[in-house]
Amino acid sequence: MREQQRVAVIERVFRGELTMAEAAMVLGVSERQSFRIKARIGKEGRGVIHGNRGRSSLRKLPVKTRHRIVELARTKYRGFNDHHLTEKLAEVEGITVSREAVRQILRCEGLASPRKRRPPRHRARRVRRAAEGMLLQVDGSPHDWLEGRGPALTPGRGDR
Repeated sequence: MREQQRVAVIERVFRGELTMAEAAMVLGVSERQSFRIKARIGKEGRGVIHGNRGRSSLRKLPVKTRHRIVELARTKYRGFNDHHLTEKLAEVEGITVSREAVRQILRCEGLASPRKRRPPRHRARRVRRAAEGMLLQVDGSPHDWLEGRGPALTPGRGDR
């Protein structure tokens, strides 16, 4: 869609309906970049399509390796979580891939991590007091907060 818009705008420049500065503003690129696009369209006729379109990434893991990881996860390392599987693949099998790559490969094949996360246990609540504002003070600081100018704000060790 964006590429078609670029071609249409640059064709208007070829016909003289737009200047390069106006075309650059419409396309949202610099004027210099719009000159490059125009030159490529004039030379190749396909100046807006990225050169890597249709190619697979050079960093992509080979299909054979992906199948080997899935096979090992289903057989020899069945029940291993993603992190443990990644470590075993590196140590024992000699397949060095990231944990995230292993996770993505296994999820694409429908293999989930063996153990789901357990929900956190609910914290223990204190027993409600009979009247509003009543709260049992369990602990306090024995520090002399008023520096001897008033009563102790918490019961001392011998006062309990």
